[in-house]
Amino acid sequence: MKRKHLFLVLTVIGITYTWYFNIQYFQTVENPSMTSFLNDAQVNFAGKSFGADLTVVVFTFFAFMIPESLRLKIKYWWVLIPLTFLVAVAFTFPLFLYLRENSIERLKKST
Repeated sequence: MKRKHLFLVLTVIGITYTWYFNIQYFQTVENPSMTSFLNDAQVNFAGKSFGADLTVVVFTFFAFMIPESLRLKIKYWWVLIPLTFLVAVAFTFPLFLYLRENSIERLKKST
């Protein structure tokens, strides 16, 4: 299996694994909303720790993704920024790595 295919598998896992729990949340709370979701994610120190961890991961991902996308001329890379917040970084980070591998392969073929 090529590495890019592993990234594609991780992309699918990233969206299904995270959204399984997101759907469970929105089906079980009394008044589902993004505000209640974010508030409930911060109710204890464990949730705050995960939130802090994800914040650092997301900003690190953007610091890597943006210059790398421009360097490799990855099309539509900017779509990953809103998708990170709307879907999950567990989805967009492996998707970016897949797009990056495709771009590297394309550049190698053209030289």
